[in-house]
Amino acid sequence: MARSKPTRRTTIVVALVTVVVAVGAGVAVLTLRGGGADAATSAPPALTTTKVTRTDLSDSRSLDGTLGFGPERVVKGTGEGIVTRLPTVGDTVARGKPLYWVDDRPVPVLFGDTPLFRSLDKPGLVGSDVLIVRDNLKALGYATGTQPTRAKDGTRIGPGRALLTDQLVAAIKKWQQALDLKPTGRIEVGQAVVLPGAVRVSAVRAVPGDPVGGELVAVTEKTKLVTVAVESTEVGTVRVGAAVTVTLPDSSEIPGRVASISHTVQGGGPDAGAGQSGPPKVDVLVTPVKAADVAKLDAAAVQVTFTTSARRNVLAVPVGALVALREGGHALQLPDGGLLAVQTGMFSRGLVEVSGDGVTEGLTVVTAA
Repeated sequence: MARSKPTRRTTIVVALVTVVVAVGAGVAVLTLRGGGADAATSAPPALTTTKVTRTDLSDSRSLDGTLGFGPERVVKGTGEGIVTRLPTVGDTVARGKPLYWVDDRPVPVLFGDTPLFRSLDKPGLVGSDVLIVRDNLKALGYATGTQPTRAKDGTRIGPGRALLTDQLVAAIKKWQQALDLKPTGRIEVGQAVVLPGAVRVSAVRAVPGDPVGGELVAVTEKTKLVTVAVESTEVGTVRVGAAVTVTLPDSSEIPGRVASISHTVQGGGPDAGAGQSGPPKVDVLVTPVKAADVAKLDAAAVQVTFTTSARRNVLAVPVGALVALREGGHALQLPDGGLLAVQTGMFSRGLVEVSGDGVTEGLTVVTAA
């Protein structure tokens, strides 16, 4: 039978179906293309890696300090007489030179840690005060003779002591002559003052006409230094002679060294004053390596950086390279995804010391970006 001729309505329906199919195909293509873009976006990012390096690590801390001439030491006169002359603030006094005058006679400085507590007036005396005189006169260039091991009465002359011999008495007379004093060969109490070393006069406490038995002057170190108050529980990490860095008020940094550590603890007790609140502290004195670095400063607030511990020539990675293990401890991740267990050591300035089997210098590991 012959096919019937399509009507106009049938043609319109077919056309609509064709359009719908075409649009659906276009949507399908767009959907496929969109899926490709999402897949590229969700791809894992490139790994950030670093290498295990060999380096030095150190732990440090900065504390406030005060630049000046250090703590004052008050010098008291002894004996009898009237003070007739005093130094001025800023004067420096060396070994063998007068610090003040009593009854118009100079009172020279000797270096040491034992005061002259008795009259050294006859040969045969043995003691630490005799050693102070002998060592100082020898340092000043006077011939003091040899020292026997025993006194005439058999007394043993041990370390830290000396015998007042005829040769030493002769040296005392020559020294007295050089000071324009009567060469008696005797040194009475108050005729010399013993100080730890060369000093700078920081204050004058008396005036001419005062009795000698009282506070006369205050002295400090001759060179500038920095005083740092360190908590007594932490001062054990500081060592005399250790290198430090001093930051000056203009933010410049200069090298320094720990000169001494006080044995006196300040503050912290029930009787601590208002200016000594907080934990007990100990004064640490730091000297600049080059005096010229602080020549233009008389006093200033500074900061001192101490190296409290150090590790030399160790393997280290950035802290971000550490992976915490579920079972405890840490590991390093290798670029292929494997984990290498490590032991950690010192942490310092974003680096951490690592060690363990397979940990070698130059090893490439994954780290946080």
